[in-house]
Amino acid sequence: MPEINWDELGFSFIPTDKMFISKGDVDGNYDEGKLVPFGNIELSPAACVLNYGQGVFEGLKAQRTKDNKIVLFRPLDNGKRLKASAERLAIPPYDPEKFVEAVKMTVLANKHYIPPYEKGSLYIRPILFGSGPILGVAPAPEYTFIVFVVPVGPYYKGGFKPIRLEITKDFHRAAPKGTGAAKAIGNYAGSLVPGKLTKEKGFDQELYLDAANEKYIEEVGTANFFCVVDDVLLTPRLSGSILPGITSCLLYTSDAADELDGVDLGGRRI
Repeated sequence: MPEINWDELGFSFIPTDKMFISKGDVDGNYDEGKLVPFGNIELSPAACVLNYGQGVFEGLKAQRTKDNKIVLFRPLDNGKRLKASAERLAIPPYDPEKFVEAVKMTVLANKHYIPPYEKGSLYIRPILFGSGPILGVAPAPEYTFIVFVVPVGPYYKGGFKPIRLEITKDFHRAAPKGTGAAKAIGNYAGSLVPGKLTKEKGFDQELYLDAANEKYIEEVGTANFFCVVDDVLLTPRLSGSILPGITSCLLYTSDAADELDGVDLGGRRI
């Protein structure tokens, strides 16, 4: 068993035992993949992911229930979202069903790192990227799919408590018709400076408005946005520049509520 203080578990990197890896070509032919010891990988300096950012990723969790069962929350939806993100970046998609199997294999191979009930979770990070070397701006000739896991506690230092958000008009997260709806690695590099500046002011995260009008709430730096107004749960409308959340995208109904008591969210009542 790993020597981990479960009561002090934060959201930081802790190496585990095994990771899953699979290689694919430009036609989307991925091998069966296998579990290997967790460790560094070798990449060419000309790898497409290093030079042009051709990579996407996902994030989901495994947890223990009160009766010590290991559970996942809708992993197939993460697989489908990875597929959609990959297609936007000209990456041959990894089959969502095989995605789920790879996730399960990796979780079970590291199950002793899953925190006890209500002590945290096992964060699962699937990555799919252009690992083949390329010089001109073009899709990579080879692709790598990896799944690794890390035991984590709450994402924010304050634990599971409300967080303070600052609306920013100095930065935009994503532009219309861009890659905002894809979980692309480059989307997150651009959030580092806004996140640093807003934390220096005492806030937990920045809250982005839409790039076209700077009027509608879109996303938080690290999460989808929800709010409750008059006992109604609201979340922004999927406009093409918002990452579809695994929870939020499944909660949408057809009842529009663009404005509610003066609060203009550009969203839907759910």
